[in-house]
Amino acid sequence: MGKGYFTLKKPAEERFIERRSEFIGNATPVTTEAEAIAFVNSIRAKYSDATHNVYAYILREGNMARFSDDGEPHGTAGLPVLEVLRKEELCDCAVVVTRYFGGILLGAGGLVRAYSAGAKVGIDGAGKIFLKPFKKLELEMDYGRYNRVVQLMSAHGVRTDDSLFETDVKLWASVPEERAEGFIKAVTDATNGIVIVRTVGEFYDYE
Repeated sequence: MGKGYFTLKKPAEERFIERRSEFIGNATPVTTEAEAIAFVNSIRAKYSDATHNVYAYILREGNMARFSDDGEPHGTAGLPVLEVLRKEELCDCAVVVTRYFGGILLGAGGLVRAYSAGAKVGIDGAGKIFLKPFKKLELEMDYGRYNRVVQLMSAHGVRTDDSLFETDVKLWASVPEERAEGFIKAVTDATNGIVIVRTVGEFYDYE
């Protein structure tokens, strides 16, 4: 797994007026191109009467980046939106900047600034988060060792995802990748190897 990456925390929509044209910035986290395209199409449908629905998205999947000017002069809309995503070091996200033309031409420089601003307000509204690699763990123990294991989980910043209390105790937990090895060693040492910690999955999340 990689060291982590920035993406958006939640979907957001923000808007502003630039020389009578209304710009609406929509931003959302996505993980696949299908999700990105579905998002773009949903905004196009929502603002089907708009003059332009410009978009850009960047995905970790296939190291992919796409953009569209949607009828604006080449290089004045989609690419500036994409450049904002790159400047913010974002991936696994999509942005659509909608424009309702207000009758005043902005010129190439004005369009670049307006579409960049549309992307930025959407991103700011969504909020940035840093996702890092986590390990998903499974632990099985008798009741006599349960409290000690819970203490070690707290000390190492391991969070409990699920638990099952039957004849023995089974816990499912997750921990940032960089702390997993230390936690597993601590449990092994503290219980003389009786409590076994298994790594059962990997994923990205934030603390």
